Amino acid sequence: MNARVEVPADVKASVPETSFPPKRRKRRMSRLALMVCVPLVLAVAGAYFWLTGGRYIETDNAYVKQRMAAISSDVAGKIVEVDVRENQKVKAGDVLFRIDPQPFRIAVDQANAALATARLQVKQLHAAYATAEAKVKADQATAEIRHRELTRSVELAGKGFAAASALDESRLAAQQADAQVDLSQKGVDAAAAALDGNPAAPIDAHPTVQAALASKEQAMLDMARTTVKAPKDGIASQVAKVNVGQYVSEGTEMLALVETSDTWIEANFKETQLTEMRPGQPVVVTVDTYPGLKLDGKVASIGAGTGSEFSLIPAQNATGNWVKVVQRIPIRVSVDQKGADILRAGMSSDVTVDTGKTRLERGIF
Repeated sequence: MNARVEVPADVKASVPETSFPPKRRKRRMSRLALMVCVPLVLAVAGAYFWLTGGRYIETDNAYVKQRMAAISSDVAGKIVEVDVRENQKVKAGDVLFRIDPQPFRIAVDQANAALATARLQVKQLHAAYATAEAKVKADQATAEIRHRELTRSVELAGKGFAAASALDESRLAAQQADAQVDLSQKGVDAAAAALDGNPAAPIDAHPTVQAALASKEQAMLDMARTTVKAPKDGIASQVAKVNVGQYVSEGTEMLALVETSDTWIEANFKETQLTEMRPGQPVVVTVDTYPGLKLDGKVASIGAGTGSEFSLIPAQNATGNWVKVVQRIPIRVSVDQKGADILRAGMSSDVTVDTGKTRLERGIF
């Protein structure tokens, strides 16, 4: 017969229950829902933002560009005057520096004298041509007389009133007169040739005078070039190299002129960013120097090749050590010139291009 054993109350309380209370079960279900829903919501949100993104393409590999003209002298000489200071703004036509014009004034005087001499020589040629023509006319008149005398001698000899010797003399005289006419005509041709074959042309149309006129124009041009002027609006730079008393050789670069009237941005985008980029798309440019400044612009053009293609020594990928590297292609961005007057060449900038299409619109899934 089995005896019933009573379990003490304190021992019964220490034994764990096999079933969970309802409150604890609800908490576990909430945690499970959070663990499933939160990642799902994040994934959906991430996918949405990724699909609706990609419209704006950005790069911080961009720099302000401005044309820089190298100012040099077209003539050699000594500098007598410097009219600009370092970083001074100048307008087109402003004087930058001057070269001693005295040697060039002397050259102009010499050219004027040479021109006067050439014109005098052509006048003498015209006089020689007129003399040659007059001589031809005189010789032709003489020849006519000699031929009439020959005709009379022939008639008299036919009637027996003239000796044969007289007829021969008349015939010889007529022949000599004809020869003299031919000789005088050659003198006229030579005089006309000296006048370039056109004796009626003006004096200044003669090649000799034309050459003298060209020499004079060159001398006057050289004298005008002694005053070096700014070709465009801009900022004068490296003026310290220009000093009074310094001798300048022809073509030597003396200073630089940064043309502020033409400013653009050169942005180097990755090749993978150019799929939807087209000329004419709107652009927003920010410059590191002026954080609050935003310039509107547009894509002006896309480079013809990557930067490595235009390097001095292009990469050779056929060596066996090739590693694929994403290349960058320069994009020229034109900016609103109204706000670009404070920009300086070489400033770093950020460029954002609005392609007008998201990844979803482009069908990228």
